[in-house]
Amino acid sequence: MRTVLVDTNLLVLLIVGATSRDYIARHKRLTAFIPQDYDVLLHIISDAAVRVTPNILTEISNLAAYIDNLAKRQIFETFQKLISNCLEVYVPSTTAIRRWEFIHLGLTDAAVLEALTNQVVLLTTDLDLFLAAQSAGVSAINFNQLRDRYL
Repeated sequence: MRTVLVDTNLLVLLIVGATSRDYIARHKRLTAFIPQDYDVLLHIISDAAVRVTPNILTEISNLAAYIDNLAKRQIFETFQKLISNCLEVYVPSTTAIRRWEFIHLGLTDAAVLEALTNQVVLLTTDLDLFLAAQSAGVSAINFNQLRDRYL
């Protein structure tokens, strides 16, 4: 089984879409996505273990709430399930800030880069994070490049 570290925006898409595909269009933080993106994301991670960091989960907790209260409750129930099924890797902030990318990308992305290994593939929509991962010599997939094939 391969391991994929999925970045924040895509995990928000995963959680919202898993709750209800109709919520994707209603969610204020997912305006760039369509239901087909959710399908492609599911396909990519279907046979993979999903790795996350506490920083990513915190960002998701903040971003997932940008919808009406009824949907928010359902989304957070889905979020609970996702957390239970992910491989959470803790990267101390003092370690993440030592990376040169910290100044440019911030704490969450520096921790993401620190959590990557040769056995883990990064999946992101963030071009700067994607390029930093490539520069660091780890595998990365820019989800936007996949979207270009069907949009």
